[in-house]
Amino acid sequence: MTRGLWDREMVALILIAAMLPVALAWLWYGGIGAALRLVLVLLLAGLWHLIFMLARAQPPSFAGALTALAVAMLAPEELGPIQMVLGISFGAVMAELVFGGWGRNVLNPATVTLAFLGFGFSAAPWPDLPLPVTWAAIPAALIGIIAGVMPAGVIWGAVLVGMIAALAGLPVGAVLPAAGLALVLLVADPVAGASTRLGAWLGGVCYGLLVLLFALHWPGAAPVQMAVSAALMVSLLAPLLDEAAIALWLARRRRRHG
Repeated sequence: MTRGLWDREMVALILIAAMLPVALAWLWYGGIGAALRLVLVLLLAGLWHLIFMLARAQPPSFAGALTALAVAMLAPEELGPIQMVLGISFGAVMAELVFGGWGRNVLNPATVTLAFLGFGFSAAPWPDLPLPVTWAAIPAALIGIIAGVMPAGVIWGAVLVGMIAALAGLPVGAVLPAAGLALVLLVADPVAGASTRLGAWLGGVCYGLLVLLFALHWPGAAPVQMAVSAALMVSLLAPLLDEAAIALWLARRRRRHG
């Protein structure tokens, strides 16, 4: 029996390829400090993958590199090694590995890790990423959409809300770059997001509206903090959005066919 090309590891590898513009831009501007931070997160995440592989005969996934990149880029700064170990361990284990690994998880492990670090160590400052790094999210999103590994509805729904807010003159310019980066790294997850087409669009719109709400009514919050919080809430809403999309489809089908 011949194994098909499109397995979960092929999807993970294409996602990694799509994220290369973001990763290279961040490493270019971050220098040796960014590289060491990424290596640390990769080692910690890889250790937990190895433990579960040995304990449950569960193969590791290349998707762990995606989680490591998102955490290394967006995690609060000035955290000590113990704090990073706690956050990465909680996110990798509780949001991914206990469910059977990437492809079976309910929440994005990077989102859970970042939320844990942000809520647990609230005094740590969130990163202020250079603008060229955030612009690199555009080619990453286009590669992901064209390759079919990122839900287009999520991205276009969020972009639509951002464009409307900008055209309306709302003060969202400071948060949009970080929100776009988090959209690609966290929200456009083909596993933990909504799986229906309408649900994906609703997820993108909800993410954009939440970012807008936080930008207008969360004084003192950092742009990355707003984006991560919005990503977590949309991830929790994903099953409800799919349920609403399926209920709407069933209602239309009953009206059409009786």
